[in-house]
Amino acid sequence: MCVGIPAKVLNVTKSTALVDASGARRTVSAALLDHLDPGDYVMVHAGLAIAKITDDDTEEAASVLETLEDPQGAEAL
Repeated sequence: MCVGIPAKVLNVTKSTALVDASGARRTVSAALLDHLDPGDYVMVHAGLAIAKITDDDTEEAASVLETLEDPQGAEAL
C-alpha cells in the first residue's frame, strides 16, 4: 500500500517546495505540478508533491491516518 501525506506549502523555488507535514518540514520535488504558491496544500509521496489538494482533503487524510494509527480504529475500516 502506498501512502501519501498531506502537507502545506511554505515556500516554493524553481522545482522544489518546502512543506510542513504535521509539524515536520521537508523539501520535496514540485516538478510534477504546474504552479504552487505558499499556503497551497499538496499530497506528498516518496519526496514528490504529486497533487494539489484542498484543505478539506487534508483534514480527511489526517483523520484516516489517525484511524490507521489506532489498532481498534483500523478495524472500523
